[in-house]
Formats: sequence, C-alpha cells, structure tokens
Amino acid sequence: MRQVSLEFGKRGMSSLRWHHILCDHILARAAVGLLLAAPLCALAQEAAPTAAGIIDSSKAGNAPTLLPNEGMTAVATASGDGGAQTALAAPASVPDQAPISDALPSLDPADRVIAERIRDLLAAKPNGIFADEKEHAAVEAFYQKRNLAPLWLDKGIENARGNAVVARLKQADADGLDPADYKTPVFGFLGPEGLAEAELALTQSMLTYARHVQAGRVPHRLVRVDNIGLPQRAPDPAKVLAAVADAPDAGKALDEFSPPHEAYQRLKAALAELRGKTAGRARDEIAVGPVLSFGRNRPMEDARVPQLRERLGVPGEASDLRYDEKLANAVKGFQRGNGLPATGNLDARTVKKLNPTNDRRIAMVIANMERWRWYPRELRKSRVEVNEPDFTLKVLHEGRQLWTTRVVIGKPNLPSPLLAQQMDSITINPTWKVPPSIVQNEYLPAEAKEPGGMARMGLRVKRVDGEVQITMPPGGQNPLGHIRFNFFNRFTVFQHDTPDQYLFAHVVRAESHGCMRVQDAAKYAEILASIARPEEQWTADKVKSLYAGGAEYEISLGSGPIWIYLTYQTAFIDDAGKLQTRRDLYNLDSRTLAAIKSMRATSNRASEPKAKPAVAAPARVGPAQRRKIAHRAEQVAAYPATFFSSATRYARPQPVRGISRR
Repeated sequence: MRQVSLEFGKRGMSSLRWHHILCDHILARAAVGLLLAAPLCALAQEAAPTAAGIIDSSKAGNAPTLLPNEGMTAVATASGDGGAQTALAAPASVPDQAPISDALPSLDPADRVIAERIRDLLAAKPNGIFADEKEHAAVEAFYQKRNLAPLWLDKGIENARGNAVVARLKQADADGLDPADYKTPVFGFLGPEGLAEAELALTQSMLTYARHVQAGRVPHRLVRVDNIGLPQRAPDPAKVLAAVADAPDAGKALDEFSPPHEAYQRLKAALAELRGKTAGRARDEIAVGPVLSFGRNRPMEDARVPQLRERLGVPGEASDLRYDEKLANAVKGFQRGNGLPATGNLDARTVKKLNPTNDRRIAMVIANMERWRWYPRELRKSRVEVNEPDFTLKVLHEGRQLWTTRVVIGKPNLPSPLLAQQMDSITINPTWKVPPSIVQNEYLPAEAKEPGGMARMGLRVKRVDGEVQITMPPGGQNPLGHIRFNFFNRFTVFQHDTPDQYLFAHVVRAESHGCMRVQDAAKYAEILASIARPEEQWTADKVKSLYAGGAEYEISLGSGPIWIYLTYQTAFIDDAGKLQTRRDLYNLDSRTLAAIKSMRATSNRASEPKAKPAVAAPARVGPAQRRKIAHRAEQVAAYPATFFSSATRYARPQPVRGISRR
C-alpha cells in the first residue's frame, strides 16, 4: 500500500507541477504587462510565481517575492516602512521565442504543453521513434499542419480515435500479423512529457501496421531473390495519417489498408475459423483405414475415395468409391513429392501426410496472406490468374470466370516466377529461340557427345559475335507448339502450347524450365482475342486455321486490356467455400514464415537494453570472413528501407539457383 501511495503521489505531483507550469505562463504574461505599465510600482502586493522560479514564501513574509527574469533589471525602491525593496524594470530586449500561447493559440491549455514536447521530439533527429526519414518527415509535416495538436489525445486524455486504433492493433492477428509487433502505450497517469512520447509511439505503431498489412511483413527479396517480380508497394505515410485522422472510425480506416482481393478476404475468414477450432486435426481429415491399392481386375472400393479424390484434385463423381488407376497415380505423385515411397497405395503414412494439423493449416494461410500483399491492390477486371501449386489457369472478365484449364509449370529447381504483367500479344507459329542457359547446359554438351543430334532434332545453329545461337522453326515438334502467349518481363518467361500433351494427365505438373505450358492453347487464344478484339469474332478453329503453312502471325491484345498474375497459392478457398491446400512445391511457405520469424527475432534482440560492451582484443578477420561481411552489407543496401523498423537491418536470404526458360 505504501508503494502504491507513493506511485500515485508521484503521479499526482507530476500533474500538479504541470498545472503550476500552465499558471506560471499565464501569470508571467500578466506580471510583465503590469511592469511595463507601472515600472516603479511596488511588487509586494502584486507578485506572482513565474516560469523562472519561485522563492519560498515562508522565508520572505506572507508575500512571495518575484525572481528577476533574464533581460530584466532589478531596481531598488522605497518601501512603506523605510526599507529597500526590489522591483523589476522593463526588459532590455524582447525575447527571441514567443510564449507557447502565441505559438499554439488554438489549443486547449492542457494540450499546449504536450504540443510543445511533441515539437521538441520531432525536432530531434534521430529521435528513436521514427527510423525512416520519409516517415519522420511525413509525421512532422502532419503535426505541424495541425498546429502540433495531439492526434490521439484531447485535453491530455486518450480520445475515441486513439481507443479505436489501439483496439485495431491489438487485433492484428486477424490479418495473420502479430500484435506484439505493434506496441500500444498506456496514456493514463502520464505527465506532459510522457503523453507526448506515447502520442508519437502510437503514431509509429499505426504507420508500421498500415505498412505491414498493405505491403507485407518482410521484403519479398528475403523470401526469394531471383524470381519474384511484384510491386509490393507500401502506403504513403502522409496518406495513412490523413485517412485515419479524417475518418469517423479510425479503426475501420486502418483496416482499409489490408488487401481488397477476394482471395485474401476469404483466407482471412478461413483463418478466423481455423483459430476457432480445437487445436489438433481439422474436422475434414481423411480417416485411417485399410490400405488401398489399385487392382486392375477388381478395383477396391472405400468410402474415403471421394474425399481423397477431392484432396488430390482428381476429377470424379461423389458416388464413385473405386480406387482406380487415376487415383492411384495421383497418390503416387503425392508420395513422391512428400518423400514417401511412391507405391501408389494409400497407407497410414500417406494418410498422415494428407491430413495437416490446424496449426499447419494456420501457418499456410498466414504465408499465403503475406504473399497477396505483394501484388497490386487493384487487380484488372480482365485478367489471367495462374495458381502454380494447383497447376491451373483461369481467365476472368468483368468479375466472372470465363474459362479454366491445366498448366505445366517450372521444375522445383527451375521455378516459374511470381509476377503481375500486361499481356501483350499472341504469336501463331512461333520460332523457338533457345535460351542461353539451355544452349550451354544441355544442347552443346549433348552435341559434343553425339554430333549431328541437334540437326536431327530440327535445330538450327549459328554463331553471332562469337556466341552460339540455336533456334527451331515453327512446326509440330517445336517445344512451343503452335502458339506463344507474350508478356514482357525480366525473367523472359511466357506461356505456350506444347507437343507433349501427355503431361497434362499428370497430377504434379512441374516439368518445364520456368515457362508455362497451357492445355488447349487454341481455346485460350480464342478467349483472350475475344476480350481484346471482340469485333473480329475469334474462335479456336480460326486460330488453328493459321497453323497451315507455318507463317508467323501476331495477334495484338492492345494496350493493357488484359493482365496476367502468376500466383503461388498453397492455401485458397474453392468455389464451394472450402479451404484447399496444396504442396509447397517451391518451399515458398517455409521461406516466407522463416523470413518473418527471422525479422521478428532480430527486431526483438535490437529492442532489448544494450549492456556496456566488455573490452576485448580485436578479433582477427580473414579474407573469407571479410567477403562474407561485404556480401551481407551489399544485400542490406538492396532492400527497401521502408520495410525495416529501427531495430531491423538484415535477414539472410536463402541461396537459390537461377532459372532458364522454356
């Protein structure tokens, strides 16, 4: 009780001193006015405390004595009892700084002292609150525009806007973020200095949250440095401040910075549902039962087959309970991709792998929500979406899905990229220009072992400026098939037809060098051309009619009517509203979650109080270590500063191999 009383006594004295300071400013101005009007008047009856200081009245009779301010002169005057008394003459010069009431005339007295401290904190650069210069400048301009009035306080008390933002930050986990990353101050029982610091701390947390929820917790370069070409645009801090300050509901305004994509919002709802379930396995798990194997003469039947077929993406009727060859091959592909013996039999180990726990599903959803933040906020109404782990492509126009088909994507060591790009054109009867990586790594070594092999394949070889260039003319054996779909990008990947149509029957279709092979390419061309050039009435037969003769033909798709989005959705909500999960083929889920964990751990370590370093002999650094340090510094310089807090400067990207194209 004594400690509690002392604590509240200290806080009470802090508030009392704050009150006295306000009174001091007001009374000081009154005293100066009286002195200027009657400089020879005795001050014993008019004296009042000033901001310069107070002499204890118990030592000078009942009337307190005014101490001289800087710039004023003490003058001796006669007192009524014949003694000498000190008075203050007019100031020799006007002070440079205007009183607080002149600089901040529109603020409540309780907010003026807070405003003055806010001004001091923002003027101190760096101040330990805003690490990014752009963010600091935006905050400073914002508060100057509002005469340094607090945003989260009214008369020193937390207002409704502040309460709403604090509540939203505490619910950051609804968007797959960690509320611990966004510190929320407690405003109660703080003096002016503490309130000013808490005001700016909440502003910083709010801006950090807006940046994370819109553009992602980590730069995607920390996840994969070589094949992600997405904008990942953080919001303008000035716009965030204006939106929250002007909104009737600050929490709702802050929520508007989360991705508006339907896929993201559905994952957000699924995350809430998963967290509401009892920890452990999901309710729709596949039950353990007898081992299922394919028998050609007499296929086994089991009630788990429809559920298994749905989990693996194998088409079929819900009433069909046969464990047929197609389903057995799908199980075999799943086993091969998950490090299990590829028997094609549904055994207990395979069932265990097919049933992710709630915790695992939650982690997958969080990783996918993070990746959606890297994409543009507005997806075009006419667009192509490829989901690489699902090996599917769909075309959308004016809010509805027109068509879907299967695709073949890059191998795990030659992954297809993630990007958002305008579709440019369609090429009928394309010539294949073999990428340099394939020339050097595959064709030239093969030609050295078997001379004449490239000529028998129909490849044409020539040297240009000392470089070997290999092409294949249009035709049925061209690896691009009859059609190429063009969208310019730094990865030089595209979509195309293929002579290897059998690949589309595989469950796991990761077989290319990075480009995407499209099933029924002529139909795909018909749909794209019909969107971009509806007056020409394109059909698949019209497209196929151009194959004859082998002449190259270009169909322009116009300036920006159709965009393509290459996505990596290992967790998504299907048309029936069910959460679907897919194998993390390129390990992007694990990389994303590891990068977030690494960033948070680094941030937490940096925020801890630093102990005084012990004096030690300098360590000897060899050439290899110096190269490693230089490499890390180069990596850090390449990352956008806006994605780092003041405590975080580096997280090591995992090395990956580059991709060649086909």
